Amino acid sequence: MNMAWITLLIAGLFEIGWPIGLKNSYTDQGLHWGWIAFACICMAISGALLLNAQRTIPIGTAYAVWTGIGAAGTFAVGIMLYGDALNAMRMVSVLLIIAGVAGLKFA
Repeated sequence: MNMAWITLLIAGLFEIGWPIGLKNSYTDQGLHWGWIAFACICMAISGALLLNAQRTIPIGTAYAVWTGIGAAGTFAVGIMLYGDALNAMRMVSVLLIIAGVAGLKFA
């Protein structure tokens, strides 16, 4: 795996951070600005790393992989930390996202 793909993987992991920050930013007690800042920082890092990865990875491939990592990762975090539902249809759907990301990497 070359450096652009590693950069894209890390960008995808930071892409998971901002929905977590937004999820935790509002409670019955109101806004938690620390979580909003966390979300904004994750967005900025993720975007900067995507920008860097796109220098050598085609834009369509990079964007699809980036969003796929973010979507599948956020799905997993939702199940593990927030009690989101897990059923066969949801699992098959996220596996299709992962298969698509893998396909783009190896194509």
